[in-house]
Amino acid sequence: MKDQKDSTVISQTSEFQSKKDKLLSGTDRTAQPEKKQGSVNGAVPENETVLCCPICGGKLVREEKSYRCEKRHSFDRARQGYVNLLPVQQKHSLNPGDTKEMLSARRRFLDSGHYHPICQDVADCILRYQRREHPLLADIGCGEGYYTAAFERLCGVNGIGADIAKDGVRMACQRSKTILWLVATASRLPFREESVDVLTAMFSLLLPEEYERVLKPGGCVIEVTVGSDHLRELKEIIYDEVFEQHKHPVSVEGALVETECTEHRYRMTLPHRELQDLLLMTPHFWRIRQERRRQLEETEQLTLTVHYWVRVLQKTQ
Repeated sequence: MKDQKDSTVISQTSEFQSKKDKLLSGTDRTAQPEKKQGSVNGAVPENETVLCCPICGGKLVREEKSYRCEKRHSFDRARQGYVNLLPVQQKHSLNPGDTKEMLSARRRFLDSGHYHPICQDVADCILRYQRREHPLLADIGCGEGYYTAAFERLCGVNGIGADIAKDGVRMACQRSKTILWLVATASRLPFREESVDVLTAMFSLLLPEEYERVLKPGGCVIEVTVGSDHLRELKEIIYDEVFEQHKHPVSVEGALVETECTEHRYRMTLPHRELQDLLLMTPHFWRIRQERRRQLEETEQLTLTVHYWVRVLQKTQ
């Protein structure tokens, strides 16, 4: 019996590795979703069938270039392709979320590939936990869309990207025409109950009760959080003192059960321009004193530690 069990595990592992290699090389066409991928009865894409009205909670139905519920609340699809499902009563400021400058810096930095290992670690988790072909994945706090588009490309998911920053979602539309891009708040996701297969939270706030509500039974949340030593070398330049911290993903209760949690580290060397972009896309930019900023402006390159946790929380059946 032991030999039979071992051979089964080896077979499953080989099958996963083969699928992963094909996706990364582009030889598996599921990694390149066709326009009609995930459609229902060949008509409405699946990622559009799970939407609910952010005002009354009723089901949203697409009518040409807008979405309406039974109570006639209407939301137009913008010229760039996104849908704004953030009503004014759910906004806490005029322009919530990151600024255009921060988003542009993030786009340049992420496109340089320095965070690709993080993206790959999450893609590996998606492939291991997906229970069907082209699962419905919602990336919460998607920003300008780097990770969302990568998961579509690497894993063949049927994607939704949601963020509270309209400028970020507008930029994300340039990354993929098959992903449904939404302006929405994570505290009240515009998805029907038990409608999503996978949720990703890439360095964004985890809201267990809301995530539990929209996940299908057996679905999962894949969360990335920073580790204690993340960008430590940069912090040592910015701050007079860097306090020792022992960062670890916070515990959760309820129907979301932790099935794995792994710690990751690597080092990257950034030239001057990418270092400036990294600073601008982080909260440290707003805390740095003028003399420390000048020091960084004169730094030609800097080697930094990347330290993060990847955790999978699965919803019980």
